Parts: sequence; structure tokens; C-alpha cells
Amino acid sequence: MTEPRPVAEHPEQVFERLRAKLFAVAYQMLGSVGDAEDMVQDCYLRWQALDPSEIRDPEAFLVRVVSRLSLDHLKSARVRRENYVGEWLPEPLITDLQPDPEPMEKDVSFALLYAMERLSPLERTAFILHDVFDHSFEEVSKILQRTPSTCRQLAVRARKHLRDNRPRFDVPEEEGQRITQAFFEAARKGDADRLGALLAPDAILISDGGGKTGAAINPIYGSEKVIRLLTNLARKRGYQIPGQYRFLKINQMPGILNLEEDGLVQTTALEIQDGKIQTVYVTRNPDKTRHLSLATH
Repeated sequence: MTEPRPVAEHPEQVFERLRAKLFAVAYQMLGSVGDAEDMVQDCYLRWQALDPSEIRDPEAFLVRVVSRLSLDHLKSARVRRENYVGEWLPEPLITDLQPDPEPMEKDVSFALLYAMERLSPLERTAFILHDVFDHSFEEVSKILQRTPSTCRQLAVRARKHLRDNRPRFDVPEEEGQRITQAFFEAARKGDADRLGALLAPDAILISDGGGKTGAAINPIYGSEKVIRLLTNLARKRGYQIPGQYRFLKINQMPGILNLEEDGLVQTTALEIQDGKIQTVYVTRNPDKTRHLSLATH
């Protein structure tokens, strides 16, 4: 008796199975939830227009399409970012609320995405596809339309740029939550002594308001200056803790999602090393947090 032939996977099922990975690739390249979703949708429209039976490796094909779409978009986005008001941070992603968390287990921390802004679009693409998603340089060469050796050199240059900026922290979840809660309370109450105990001496605060709401234009360097900023903000707010807030993972980092009194959604992600807060990433630009508004309720 012959074994029954396996039922071929429907094209819609193929795409849905790979959707999370395609989003993860696009988000890594663009740092924007909305733009990444647009790239995946454009990729889906192209997939619909083809005869899937002619595609030998659907995953490789779809990754190639979404990567090329993202690369073209990234090149145009560079111009906009050069004119951006203040520091540019990626759109925050609530990683523990993702429907398919496996593709997002790749490094999507603010620390890495912020550092990757210094890379050229080609360097960023080669690094993400090879070092993050484990694609061979032969596969990367088809996407970038460069030789495998050129793609290898692009990845080497990217690693060199990122060597001193890639996050090297692995914070146990309980410790991360404890430090995050303590920081949130101390910052809102303006407790300078407690903040001093939580922050590393060379701590940095980076905030992104995009010129649309209050935020520091430049990074704040050193714990003393960070504490001064946070205590001043606490005083202006009347030392009030927001009525709506949640502790969760923001781009795989311990973080806080809260709703300010003026209705502004804000995220704060913490880079913690050796039990101390090394970097505070605050996103306040309403264009970058509007997709999170429902998560505060």
C-alpha cells in the first residue's frame, strides 16, 4: 500500500506561516512598526500575483522580496532621519505581546537598533540577514545584488561599527522587573538618592519626541545630569504617578508603558548591566507610540 501524498500547503498558509519572520526582518531594517507592516503587506501583494508552484523556496523568495522593499524604503528614510528633530529611536515594540514571539527572539533591543543607525543601508541589511537571521552570504548576495565576498565585507564593516555598541546584558527577569519598578517609582517621586543607587555613574538618557512633544534634544550623559533632569520633571508633574502604566518587555528590554495625564503614550526601556541602569530610552513621539495606545488599558 502506497503512502498518501502530503497535501500541498496553500499559498495563503505559506505566507501566514512566514508572516512573523517577514515582519521581524522588515522591523530590524527599518525600526518602524508601521513601515514594517507596510513592507509585509506589499510583499503579500506580490506573492498573490505569482504562481507559487514556480517558486522553489518560498521562504527564501519572500525574505528576498521583503528585504529589497525594506532596503529601498530605508534609503529614502535616511533623508528624513537626517532632518529629524532630536534623537531618533526606533518605534517601540512590546515583545512579550507578539502573537508569534519566536522570530522576535532575535536581537531587537533599542541598544542594537540605535547603534545600527550609524550603518549604511547595505551594511545594515547584510548584518541583519547574515548575523541576525543566519542567511548565507550567497543568499544575501541575491538580495543586495552584490557578490558574496562584497556582502561579507559589508557585514565585517557593520560588526566593526557595532563592536562597542552591541548590548552585552542578560538580566534575569525578576531582577529586571525589580530594578524597573524601583526606577519608575523613584523617577516619578523625584527621589534623587534612590535614583543615584539605581543608575550607573556613566548612565545615559536618550529621549525621542520628534519635535512634537517635550523631550531632550541631545542625549543626557552622566548619572548626575540624568538625576537632575528626572527630579525636575517629577517636580513639574507634581510628583504624581500616572494612573495607567504597565511593566513589560519593550524591545526585549525591561520597560514601562504608561499614559501621561495629557493623554500622551510614553515608553521607557532600560539597559541594565551588572545590576545598574546603563541607558534609559524614552519614546514620546506620538507618531511612534500610537500603535500602543490600546495596550495601556
